[in-house]
Amino acid sequence: MSTISQDELKTLVGIAALKYVVPGEIVGVGTGSTVNKFIDALASIKHQIKGAVSSSNASTERLLALGIQVFDSNDVQELSVYIDGADEIDHQGYMIKGGGAALTREKIIAAQSKQFVCIADESKLVATLGRFPLPVEVIPMAEQRIIRQFQAMGAQAQIRMCDGHALVTDNGQHIVDVTHLQITSPLQFETQVSQWPGVVTVGVFALQKANVCLLGTPDGVKTLTF
Repeated sequence: MSTISQDELKTLVGIAALKYVVPGEIVGVGTGSTVNKFIDALASIKHQIKGAVSSSNASTERLLALGIQVFDSNDVQELSVYIDGADEIDHQGYMIKGGGAALTREKIIAAQSKQFVCIADESKLVATLGRFPLPVEVIPMAEQRIIRQFQAMGAQAQIRMCDGHALVTDNGQHIVDVTHLQITSPLQFETQVSQWPGVVTVGVFALQKANVCLLGTPDGVKTLTF
């Protein structure tokens, strides 16, 4: 029996997400390799939607290249659905996001959407969040103090680098990646870290958790609802 590659699983869930797109409306679009599969699939029904609100410059460029209009989030009052991937998702719909450094804009769009549909392959489903490094977008002048605060919790943290320099997000900030975490209370953790001065956004999505997860498995797409 042939095995299905991770890339093929991403394609499956990207196509499956089309059924959550509401005709005649604007769809919220996330960022990442799985979302790229959704954007490609979305192009097949682009004449049925008004356009998209995008969570990153990379997704915006892909949408525009496929002829899909992109709206500023400030010009859209509410979105019927936001479709995005996750670095990890647990059995309650809580997620870690931000591997692509777009977590702040992702959380903004999730907050203005009535429904969050997470698309992922089954490797992203975990019992407890924390196996994947937790991204935290920070204002650069606070990064060393924030790193020390995580170290005081027993975690390890470092600035995400790109080409020998600190990675700069679409918002002009830096990312601190945190490891050695076991996030057993995602809502409490998100609330706590979000209050640290200098934190722009923490990559735990608990307040804006998924309502649905389309999980790519070798047996097809499995739908989880929360």
